[in-house]
Amino acid sequence: MNDAERLAKLATDVAARVEDGSVVGLGSGSTAEAFVAALGARAREGLRVRGVSTSERTSAKAREAGVELVELADHPVLDIGVDGADEIDPSLDLVKGRGGALLYEKIVADACQTWIIVASSEKLVSRLGTRLPLPVEVIPFGWEQTARAIRTTGLEPKLRVTAAGEPYTTDGGHYVLDCQTMPIDDSPALAVTLKQITGVVDHGLFIGQAEMAVTIDPEGEISVHRRGEHRAS
Repeated sequence: MNDAERLAKLATDVAARVEDGSVVGLGSGSTAEAFVAALGARAREGLRVRGVSTSERTSAKAREAGVELVELADHPVLDIGVDGADEIDPSLDLVKGRGGALLYEKIVADACQTWIIVASSEKLVSRLGTRLPLPVEVIPFGWEQTARAIRTTGLEPKLRVTAAGEPYTTDGGHYVLDCQTMPIDDSPALAVTLKQITGVVDHGLFIGQAEMAVTIDPEGEISVHRRGEHRAS
């Protein structure tokens, strides 16, 4: 089963969990976009659903799929949210933000009564900080000074740039520092430390927010992981 087939199967499984009349938080990234497409297919079959998007790209995908978009200000409590992740540890704590939408994703996640992560099984890790750098969103002004402060935590920040060599800018107008890290011993503590640094808008550590993760392995087998359940590392 190729990657596209896996994503489609996973997205269809999770979209089937959305109840009629729901307002849904729509995540960002390739896996979340597959979910949006599957949700749109259900909407065309008669499912009444509205979505709150976490990025301009997701908004475009939702419109293409026929999912009605609404504003978070008008729906401060969302029935369910679905998003991807870059890393998922056994406690269902996450690293997110490779797509640059981490701030908006975190705001929407906080608004969801139930927040579900969808991902390939390769994203399951024993400890966060083992697969990819940790994204940290910072204000452009004085970002070099912010980077120096982040470096004191043991992380090694690098400014994310576009193919043209310009600083990558999020939908919110911020820069992203991709921070190399060793496996993180205490993710909740690091999350607090980073958030306290002046100039940091937010970071890609999503602690205690996901109730469930639905993953698919290379053979196409879907597994459900719930917070509080033990998972072998």
